[in-house]
Amino acid sequence: MKKYVAEMIGTFVLTLLGCGTAMFLGCATPAGVVGTAIAFGLTVVAMAYTIGGISGCHINPAITLGVALSGRMSWKDACGYWVGQVIGGILAGLVLFALVNVVTPNALECTFGVNIAENMNGLGCNGVANAGGPWGACLVEVIATFIFVLVVLGTTDEKLGAGNFAGLAIGLTLILVHLVCINLTGTSVNPARSIGPALFAGGQALCDLWVFICAPLVGAALSALVWKGLKCEKE
Repeated sequence: MKKYVAEMIGTFVLTLLGCGTAMFLGCATPAGVVGTAIAFGLTVVAMAYTIGGISGCHINPAITLGVALSGRMSWKDACGYWVGQVIGGILAGLVLFALVNVVTPNALECTFGVNIAENMNGLGCNGVANAGGPWGACLVEVIATFIFVLVVLGTTDEKLGAGNFAGLAIGLTLILVHLVCINLTGTSVNPARSIGPALFAGGQALCDLWVFICAPLVGAALSALVWKGLKCEKE
Protein backbone atom coordinates (compact mmCIF):
# COMPACT_ATOMS: atom_id res chain seq x y z
CA MET A 1 0.00 0.00 0.00
CA LYS A 2 2.91 2.39 0.70
CA LYS A 3 3.99 2.06 -2.92
CA TYR A 4 0.56 3.03 -4.17
CA VAL A 5 0.37 6.03 -1.81
CA ALA A 6 3.86 7.11 -2.93
CA GLU A 7 2.71 6.98 -6.56
CA MET A 8 -0.35 9.04 -5.71
CA ILE A 9 1.77 11.70 -3.98
CA GLY A 10 4.36 11.76 -6.75
CA THR A 11 1.75 12.11 -9.50
CA PHE A 12 -0.02 14.82 -7.53
CA VAL A 13 3.20 16.83 -7.23
CA LEU A 14 4.10 16.32 -10.91
CA THR A 15 0.68 17.40 -12.15
CA LEU A 16 0.36 20.30 -9.75
CA LEU A 17 3.78 21.81 -10.39
CA GLY A 18 4.00 20.99 -14.09
CA CYS A 19 0.51 22.04 -15.10
CA GLY A 20 0.59 24.87 -12.58
CA THR A 21 3.66 26.29 -14.29
CA ALA A 22 1.92 25.99 -17.66
CA MET A 23 -1.05 27.87 -16.20
CA PHE A 24 0.87 30.80 -14.82
CA LEU A 25 3.65 31.11 -17.38
CA GLY A 26 1.64 30.08 -20.42
CA CYS A 27 3.14 28.33 -23.43
CA ALA A 28 2.70 31.05 -26.04
CA THR A 29 6.24 32.37 -25.63
CA PRO A 30 9.67 30.68 -25.72
CA ALA A 31 10.15 31.54 -22.05
CA GLY A 32 6.85 29.85 -21.17
CA VAL A 33 7.71 26.74 -23.15
CA VAL A 34 11.15 26.42 -21.58
CA GLY A 35 9.84 27.16 -18.10
CA THR A 36 7.08 24.56 -18.36
CA ALA A 37 9.46 21.94 -19.76
CA ILE A 38 11.93 22.53 -16.94
CA ALA A 39 9.17 22.39 -14.34
CA PHE A 40 8.03 18.95 -15.48
CA GLY A 41 11.59 17.62 -15.75
CA LEU A 42 12.82 18.95 -12.41
CA THR A 43 9.72 17.63 -10.65
CA VAL A 44 10.44 14.15 -11.98
CA VAL A 45 14.05 14.40 -10.78
CA ALA A 46 12.94 15.58 -7.33
CA MET A 47 10.34 12.83 -6.98
CA ALA A 48 12.75 10.17 -8.30
CA TYR A 49 15.12 10.85 -5.44
CA THR A 50 12.25 11.21 -2.96
CA ILE A 51 10.04 8.17 -3.58
CA GLY A 52 12.20 6.18 -5.98
CA GLY A 53 13.30 3.88 -3.17
CA ILE A 54 9.68 3.19 -2.23
CA SER A 55 7.83 2.70 -5.51
CA GLY A 56 10.41 3.27 -8.24
CA CYS A 57 8.75 6.64 -8.94
CA HIS A 58 6.72 5.79 -12.03
CA ILE A 59 4.17 8.57 -11.41
CA ASN A 60 2.93 7.81 -14.93
CA PRO A 61 0.61 4.99 -16.06
CA ALA A 62 2.56 4.68 -19.32
CA ILE A 63 5.78 3.95 -17.44
CA THR A 64 3.97 1.43 -15.25
CA LEU A 65 2.67 -0.32 -18.37
CA GLY A 66 6.16 -0.45 -19.86
CA VAL A 67 7.62 -1.84 -16.64
CA ALA A 68 4.86 -4.45 -16.33
CA LEU A 69 5.25 -5.55 -19.95
CA SER A 70 8.98 -5.88 -19.32
CA GLY A 71 8.27 -8.34 -16.52
CA ARG A 72 9.67 -6.14 -13.76
CA MET A 73 6.46 -5.97 -11.72
CA SER A 74 3.23 -7.93 -11.27
CA TRP A 75 0.01 -6.87 -12.94
CA LYS A 76 -1.57 -6.69 -9.48
CA ASP A 77 0.96 -4.03 -8.47
CA ALA A 78 0.51 -2.32 -11.84
CA CYS A 79 -3.21 -1.92 -11.18
CA GLY A 80 -2.48 -0.49 -7.73
CA TYR A 81 -0.01 1.97 -9.26
CA TRP A 82 -2.57 3.05 -11.88
CA VAL A 83 -5.22 3.71 -9.24
CA GLY A 84 -2.81 5.75 -7.14
CA GLN A 85 -1.54 7.72 -10.12
CA VAL A 86 -4.99 8.63 -11.40
CA ILE A 87 -6.13 9.69 -7.94
CA GLY A 88 -3.03 11.86 -7.61
CA GLY A 89 -3.70 13.48 -10.97
CA ILE A 90 -7.32 14.18 -10.09
CA LEU A 91 -6.40 15.71 -6.73
CA ALA A 92 -3.92 17.97 -8.48
CA GLY A 93 -6.59 18.94 -11.02
CA LEU A 94 -8.87 19.85 -8.13
CA VAL A 95 -6.21 22.09 -6.58
CA LEU A 96 -5.53 23.77 -9.93
CA PHE A 97 -9.26 24.33 -10.38
CA ALA A 98 -9.41 25.88 -6.92
CA LEU A 99 -6.53 28.20 -7.83
CA VAL A 100 -8.49 29.41 -10.84
CA ASN A 101 -11.29 30.49 -8.54
CA VAL A 102 -9.04 32.03 -5.88
CA VAL A 103 -6.26 33.83 -7.79
CA THR A 104 -7.13 37.08 -9.54
CA PRO A 105 -6.10 36.84 -13.21
CA ASN A 106 -5.97 40.62 -13.72
CA ALA A 107 -3.37 41.08 -10.99
CA LEU A 108 -1.20 38.36 -12.48
CA GLU A 109 -1.48 39.79 -15.98
CA CYS A 110 0.14 42.98 -14.72
CA THR A 111 3.01 40.94 -13.31
CA PHE A 112 3.63 38.41 -16.08
CA GLY A 113 2.31 40.30 -19.10
CA VAL A 114 0.49 37.29 -20.53
CA ASN A 115 -3.13 36.23 -20.80
CA ILE A 116 -3.31 34.54 -17.41
CA ALA A 117 -7.10 34.19 -17.54
CA GLU A 118 -6.93 32.09 -20.70
CA ASN A 119 -4.04 30.01 -19.37
CA MET A 120 -5.80 29.32 -16.09
CA ASN A 121 -9.03 28.28 -17.75
CA GLY A 122 -7.07 25.62 -19.60
CA LEU A 123 -5.63 24.20 -16.35
CA GLY A 124 -2.53 23.15 -18.27
CA CYS A 125 -4.55 20.74 -20.40
CA ASN A 126 -3.45 19.05 -23.61
CA GLY A 127 -4.82 19.81 -27.08
CA VAL A 128 -4.92 18.38 -30.59
CA ALA A 129 -5.48 21.41 -32.84
CA ASN A 130 -1.82 22.31 -33.39
CA ALA A 131 -0.99 18.71 -34.29
CA GLY A 132 -3.55 18.62 -37.11
CA GLY A 133 -6.31 16.94 -35.13
CA PRO A 134 -6.70 13.82 -32.96
CA TRP A 135 -4.72 11.45 -35.17
CA GLY A 136 -1.84 13.86 -35.59
CA ALA A 137 -1.78 14.32 -31.82
CA CYS A 138 -1.84 10.54 -31.40
CA LEU A 139 1.25 10.22 -33.58
CA VAL A 140 3.10 12.93 -31.63
CA GLU A 141 2.22 11.38 -28.28
CA VAL A 142 3.08 7.83 -29.35
CA ILE A 143 6.53 8.90 -30.56
CA ALA A 144 7.23 11.13 -27.55
CA THR A 145 6.11 8.49 -25.05
CA PHE A 146 8.07 5.80 -26.87
CA ILE A 147 11.27 7.83 -26.48
CA PHE A 148 10.55 8.77 -22.88
CA VAL A 149 9.62 5.29 -21.64
CA LEU A 150 12.50 3.70 -23.57
CA VAL A 151 14.89 5.95 -21.62
CA VAL A 152 13.14 4.96 -18.39
CA LEU A 153 13.44 1.24 -19.13
CA GLY A 154 17.05 1.55 -20.22
CA THR A 155 18.33 3.72 -17.38
CA THR A 156 16.56 1.71 -14.66
CA ASP A 157 17.58 -1.72 -15.94
CA GLU A 158 19.28 -3.70 -13.16
CA LYS A 159 22.23 -4.79 -15.30
CA LEU A 160 22.47 -2.19 -18.03
CA GLY A 161 21.01 0.88 -16.33
CA ALA A 162 22.45 4.16 -15.09
CA GLY A 163 22.13 3.42 -11.37
CA ASN A 164 21.77 6.52 -9.21
CA PHE A 165 21.89 8.76 -12.29
CA ALA A 166 18.69 7.27 -13.72
CA GLY A 167 16.45 9.92 -12.16
CA LEU A 168 18.53 12.71 -13.67
CA ALA A 169 18.53 11.13 -17.13
CA ILE A 170 14.77 10.60 -17.01
CA GLY A 171 14.07 14.17 -15.90
CA LEU A 172 16.29 15.65 -18.60
CA THR A 173 14.61 13.49 -21.23
CA LEU A 174 11.20 14.73 -20.11
CA ILE A 175 12.44 18.31 -20.52
CA LEU A 176 13.58 17.57 -24.08
CA VAL A 177 10.31 15.86 -24.98
CA HIS A 178 8.37 18.85 -23.70
CA LEU A 179 10.49 21.33 -25.62
CA VAL A 180 9.65 19.53 -28.86
CA CYS A 181 5.99 18.76 -28.25
CA ILE A 182 4.50 21.52 -26.10
CA ASN A 183 3.41 23.61 -29.08
CA LEU A 184 1.95 20.54 -30.78
CA THR A 185 -0.06 18.78 -28.07
CA GLY A 186 0.92 20.41 -24.80
CA THR A 187 2.94 17.22 -24.17
CA SER A 188 1.21 14.59 -22.11
CA VAL A 189 3.18 11.30 -22.32
CA ASN A 190 1.31 10.63 -19.08
CA PRO A 191 -2.40 9.71 -18.93
CA ALA A 192 -2.76 10.57 -15.23
CA ARG A 193 -1.29 14.05 -15.75
CA SER A 194 -3.92 14.60 -18.48
CA ILE A 195 -6.92 13.06 -16.74
CA GLY A 196 -6.87 15.26 -13.63
CA PRO A 197 -6.88 18.72 -15.25
CA ALA A 198 -9.21 17.63 -18.09
CA LEU A 199 -11.92 16.48 -15.67
CA PHE A 200 -12.10 19.97 -14.17
CA ALA A 201 -11.49 21.97 -17.33
CA GLY A 202 -14.21 20.09 -19.24
CA GLY A 203 -15.15 21.13 -22.77
CA GLN A 204 -12.72 20.28 -25.56
CA ALA A 205 -10.06 19.08 -23.11
CA LEU A 206 -12.39 16.35 -21.95
CA CYS A 207 -13.44 15.44 -25.51
CA ASP A 208 -9.80 15.02 -26.54
CA LEU A 209 -8.80 13.14 -23.39
CA TRP A 210 -8.92 9.72 -25.08
CA VAL A 211 -5.94 10.74 -27.22
CA PHE A 212 -3.80 11.43 -24.17
CA ILE A 213 -4.79 8.16 -22.52
CA CYS A 214 -4.49 5.80 -25.48
CA ALA A 215 -1.50 7.24 -27.34
CA PRO A 216 0.93 7.24 -24.38
CA LEU A 217 -0.04 3.66 -23.53
CA VAL A 218 0.62 2.57 -27.12
CA GLY A 219 3.99 4.35 -27.08
CA ALA A 220 4.89 2.67 -23.80
CA ALA A 221 3.97 -0.79 -25.12
CA LEU A 222 6.18 -0.22 -28.18
CA SER A 223 9.09 0.89 -26.02
CA ALA A 224 8.78 -2.24 -23.85
CA LEU A 225 8.88 -4.39 -26.98
CA VAL A 226 11.91 -2.58 -28.40
CA TRP A 227 13.82 -2.59 -25.11
CA LYS A 228 13.18 -6.30 -24.68
CA GLY A 229 14.72 -6.93 -28.10
CA LEU A 230 17.71 -4.67 -27.43
CA LYS A 231 18.35 -6.22 -24.04
CA CYS A 232 18.16 -9.77 -25.34
CA GLU A 233 20.61 -8.94 -28.11
CA LYS A 234 23.02 -7.38 -25.58
CA GLU A 235 22.83 -10.38 -23.28
